[in-house]
Amino acid sequence: MASEATAERVTETSAAGIPALAWRPVGSAMVALAVVLTVTSGGYGYHRDELYFRMLPPAWGDVDQPPFAPAVVRLMSTLVSDEVWAIRVPATLAAVAAVLLVALLVRELGGGALAQGLGAWGYGFAAFPLVFGHVMLTTGTDLVAWLAATLFVVRAVHRENPRWWLAAGLVVGLATYNKLLIAMLVVALAVGLVAVGPRRQPWRWVAAAMAVAAVLAFPAFVYQATHSWPQLSMGSALTAKNGPANRVQMWPTLLLLLGPVLVPVWVAGWVALLRRPDWRSVRFLGVAFPALLALSFLSAGQVYYPLGLLAVLYAAGCVPVAAWLSRPWRRRVVTALVVVNCCVAAVIALPLVPVSALGRTPVPGINQVARDQVGWPAYVAQVAAVRDSLPPGERDGLVVITDNYGEAGAIARYGPPLGMPTPLSGQNELWFVARPPATRAVAIVVGRGAGTIAGRNATCTVAARLDNGVGVSNEEQRQPVSVCRAARLPWDQVWPQFAHLD
Repeated sequence: MASEATAERVTETSAAGIPALAWRPVGSAMVALAVVLTVTSGGYGYHRDELYFRMLPPAWGDVDQPPFAPAVVRLMSTLVSDEVWAIRVPATLAAVAAVLLVALLVRELGGGALAQGLGAWGYGFAAFPLVFGHVMLTTGTDLVAWLAATLFVVRAVHRENPRWWLAAGLVVGLATYNKLLIAMLVVALAVGLVAVGPRRQPWRWVAAAMAVAAVLAFPAFVYQATHSWPQLSMGSALTAKNGPANRVQMWPTLLLLLGPVLVPVWVAGWVALLRRPDWRSVRFLGVAFPALLALSFLSAGQVYYPLGLLAVLYAAGCVPVAAWLSRPWRRRVVTALVVVNCCVAAVIALPLVPVSALGRTPVPGINQVARDQVGWPAYVAQVAAVRDSLPPGERDGLVVITDNYGEAGAIARYGPPLGMPTPLSGQNELWFVARPPATRAVAIVVGRGAGTIAGRNATCTVAARLDNGVGVSNEEQRQPVSVCRAARLPWDQVWPQFAHLD
């Protein structure tokens, strides 16, 4: 034990040379994470975003995101299996890749096997990384891009090897096909470099990296420019809806992103980045984080936006914390705390609680991703029952309109065996994908949309209310299912009233 601690301290204080990648602790963490995510991948059901992505046709972009995530979901559901476990394989791979990148960042800053193991196991089984590794959302892939881009910038600056700037530019450019949020990372890192340096950079390599990123991001720019900058409209709509709450909740959520137990580790990393003389070349990371917090606050973005750089601070913190663990009792205490953090995070993030008991636990209130996976087959069956209650003549040409893309995606996935027509929705990209026919057909309207048109276009009667049967309070629970008849205008003429971005 003493010799390991001595080696760890020597590694930390060494100004030259980079430790070998500790494959035993890092690889075991990667394998364990892959197994856990694979075993639990079929739990509960599809997330609403997964159902939405599955429904979107191929395109260069959509009003609410670039094309990568929908394309991956369509590809996996078509080529592998149209089941939830299949479309989550890429999410698992992204989560495992993120663990490796965190370990590489620890290594880049001089961390040996103990520090790398702490980085890999602590990050891989922390709360929000587990959440985003479990479901196929845009954020899991985005975290990989943020960590990779930061790692390559650190290598370019810390090793004084300018070729790594090109790798960073490549990652930034490719990341725009998944999410445009990577721009916030670029701005935050630029603020850090300008504020504290090192300012003497090989600017022709930096310019080349920017050119690489710009060329790769050009299709995303063209899509935005030719579609009236939908990302700005989307951002404005989300800010109007959730902005004030997000600004307040972002601060306490910082303590929960990796779990309260790991807060001292990333705080130690933040302090070390700002104060350690041998980390002078990467001090910009310590300044980039508050810059990112300011950007997230001003934009009123999602509360998890800081996670990409918070993971970098955590990686940095593993180095001094590993040195502090020179005494066996400290190592035992920290190991126990990390295990507790992993277990609590797993219960919250993964479908470990039986769905029949989920509504009686705090998990749905803590983890929105969990509650957004519950009830879809039951909801579709209830909408189909309303359809079956209609006279045969009213079923001909029936239109089904849903309030949100999750409901539409669920009907598209589970409705065909029940004879349900292709659903329509006015939310985000689905409003453009399909429109109602130019008829005055009877419509089943799921959610609040019936109130939008009742009295102006049709007479709407609530025929049922959705119930997932397990007491989980999600966006669909208790929403009305209305039958709208006697339309004075064809449905396609009132379709603009259903459009909404959120």
